[in-house]
Amino acid sequence: MPAQAPAPSRRHAKLTFAGIATGNLLVLLDTSILNVAVPDVQKSLHPATAALPWAVDAYTVVFAGLLLAGGVIADRWGARRVYAAALGLFAALSAVCAAAPNVGALIGGRALLGAAGAGLVPASLALLIHLNPEPARRTRAIGAWTALSGLGAAAGPVLGGALVELGGWRLVFLVNPPIAVAALLLARRLPVPPLRATRPLDRPGLALSTAGLALLTFGLVEAGIEGWGSPRALVPIVAALLCFVAVAVVERRVPAPVLPPALLALPKVRAAMVAAAVSCFAYFGGMYLFAVWLQHTYDLTPFKAGLASLPLAFPVCVMPFFTGRLVARYGSRPILLTGMSASVVSGVLLALCTGHHPPLPLILAAELTLAATGTLSIPGAAAAVAVSAPPEYAATSQGALNGIRQAGSALGVAVLGTLGSLTTSGYVLIGIGLLAVLLVANATAAHDI
Repeated sequence: MPAQAPAPSRRHAKLTFAGIATGNLLVLLDTSILNVAVPDVQKSLHPATAALPWAVDAYTVVFAGLLLAGGVIADRWGARRVYAAALGLFAALSAVCAAAPNVGALIGGRALLGAAGAGLVPASLALLIHLNPEPARRTRAIGAWTALSGLGAAAGPVLGGALVELGGWRLVFLVNPPIAVAALLLARRLPVPPLRATRPLDRPGLALSTAGLALLTFGLVEAGIEGWGSPRALVPIVAALLCFVAVAVVERRVPAPVLPPALLALPKVRAAMVAAAVSCFAYFGGMYLFAVWLQHTYDLTPFKAGLASLPLAFPVCVMPFFTGRLVARYGSRPILLTGMSASVVSGVLLALCTGHHPPLPLILAAELTLAATGTLSIPGAAAAVAVSAPPEYAATSQGALNGIRQAGSALGVAVLGTLGSLTTSGYVLIGIGLLAVLLVANATAAHDI
């Protein structure tokens, strides 16, 4: 095992933390920044109607499918090495996307960007966990990491709209390389978590789980485009379920499963994964729903549509600072349950949005409660997993958590984006939110988390 570099001094810890958070900001920025640029892409590249949504969704499919693999790779070959390599690739591939001559090249570039993002997220969290070994300090750091990373989600629609109006959709990608360079400079003294090279690599489990997550996300996205009865949606979803069944069979026969059973045996981890999936379903599905609905209903420009999403996006930049402190003080259980309850409240408010032009205060209240779902449950779930997972599985556990989060996001966009109606979406959120409250409460009933 190679010798570890000394841990960063307190003098450099804040800069190192900023570098880790800035790299993750890029990942969230690219989940939303292209949404408002889609009409400009259509005018510029003249893609087929069926191909256009994949300019956005290719990123999500590959990102979700490879997150677990990215976590395993970071644990095995070193979070610092994987983080730096993924960050460099993200910068280079962003320039490739900006130069795409046609929609096929753009879709391919977006898919490769998703692969780079899948390396960034679990590696960045593993580095953060190593940088903050004390549990209470770690939960606060994760809250701050989530808040700073949330700048990407908040800035994406607004920045994307401004860049499109300034110079077209290609500028949306050219903003990434300078941010990536800044992240590398800030994080020059990244910590070096210990390698676990003696752990055997579970290649069958890794391949099956990666294929299952990718197929599931692909099918969910296609369901939102073609409808739930389309073979292009049903076939990959069924194939994904078969992959997950195969994973369950294969993992019983290998000495070091890709998703260690010890993780899933922990009530904290199970509750966190349910909360993460449902909160991302509600939050990102709601963000997409509002972006489309506001443009169609009020005929907004891309920039104005981005501004209209700020009540939903801006709290993500602020509240996770406090969420981390709340988890450190009270545990993650009440935080997760409050976040799930907020999704139910947002569903009730959306269900009341009847008519073509419902009252704007009602829409604002629905956006704010959806924001509460994201700002409580997402960092709360990450903190719960970070505290409970064994150190040797730091990146693996976060890769699994983020893979489930992305599947929830894709399902939210597919379901809420297909419905299009605020009222119907509200009823869906009520049902999903109530189910999540029951599952999280049941999973943690006998455990203080």
